[in-house]
Amino acid sequence: MKGQNKLFYAIIIALTIGVIMGGIVHTQFTASIEPFAKNIKLLGTIFIRLVQMIIAPLVFTTLVVGIAKMGDTAMIGRVGGKAMLWFISASLVSLALGLVLVNWLEPGLVTKLPLQDVASAEEILKNTKGFSLEEFVKHIIPKSIFQAFAENEVLQIVVFSIMFGIALSHLGDEYAQPIIKILDISAHAILKMVSYIMWFAPLGVLGAIAAVVATNGFDIFLVYAIYLRDFFFALALLWLILCFVGYLILGNRLFELLRRIKEPLLIAFSTTSSEAVFPKLVTELERFGCNNRIVSFILPLGYSFNLDGSMMYMTFASIFIAQIYGIDLSLGTQITMMLVLMLTSKGIAGVPRASLVIIVATCSMFGIPPEGIALILPIDHFCDMGRSMTNVLGNALATTAVSKWEGQLDDHGGEL
Repeated sequence: MKGQNKLFYAIIIALTIGVIMGGIVHTQFTASIEPFAKNIKLLGTIFIRLVQMIIAPLVFTTLVVGIAKMGDTAMIGRVGGKAMLWFISASLVSLALGLVLVNWLEPGLVTKLPLQDVASAEEILKNTKGFSLEEFVKHIIPKSIFQAFAENEVLQIVVFSIMFGIALSHLGDEYAQPIIKILDISAHAILKMVSYIMWFAPLGVLGAIAAVVATNGFDIFLVYAIYLRDFFFALALLWLILCFVGYLILGNRLFELLRRIKEPLLIAFSTTSSEAVFPKLVTELERFGCNNRIVSFILPLGYSFNLDGSMMYMTFASIFIAQIYGIDLSLGTQITMMLVLMLTSKGIAGVPRASLVIIVATCSMFGIPPEGIALILPIDHFCDMGRSMTNVLGNALATTAVSKWEGQLDDHGGEL
């Protein structure tokens, strides 16, 4: 616990130093803003890439071992069914809550924002594909598992790993056990790497925060105060709902869970990447008492299907852009948009700012000027901090809930 607290405090200190450094450069050294931001951001880039380096092998090894050790196909189906029930329910609640609140608060009708970052918006538009069933199928099923590994396509890796794990579980011990043992050892070695990489987190946080504050300054918080206020109010309500459901399932142990995952939450908030905390979250959930087989199975699925914060944001941002342009969308159209977002949003949790691409694609479908993405680009970093942290909370609760329902949650937790 002492090491965990040291890392937590180190991250808080790095966050504070990053804000101060960025503020000083923005106000005192205006000529150096661009080179400073570019160079200091490398610290964040190094940290994210170190984590991304181990995501694919960790998801593959832990998921295959988790499924193969279950052995019972019926158990795999039962656990997967419970997980998907949680994921779909949580996703619909998140999308619907975002839809209701953006229509009630109407931030787009009271806020007139300058059109900025047009070049960035055009770049996003250039790389955006419209939604189609064909694109959705291609996104789920890998053409090559090596390509999926190289590009860190978590959803495709999950599909391959589930099939491989089920196949192993039906081979019999003589053939399966040596492979399972190798993969199990590999998973533990990768988790050991995580403990080394996490100590680079404070530097990564410092670099990411210093760069964004140096570039945008403190005024960014004032210019977009209404939008940020309304979005974070919506996130707070979502947190209350998630924690209330978590309390109904876990009781007072919910507070212990929140203490356990405070570091992953903070890192996700600082780096705007849910992917960056995946390995650490695996470790903390197992220490909390979740069965390692269930963690290995549910958590990778959650990173593709359980994006509560991202889904909340996508409905909120899409309707906000429509409000800015004075486009009145009927209730039926908004509900259709919500269901489309439910499908197109899968597999984006690990990619910072990937929600923007989904928003652009959705706006194009429903006659909303996709160029409106430029309105929210300057503050997307701050919104991404909140939604990434919410994604982590949602996945932690989903994993512990399924463990509890399966009777696989150790009430005393693991070793510290």
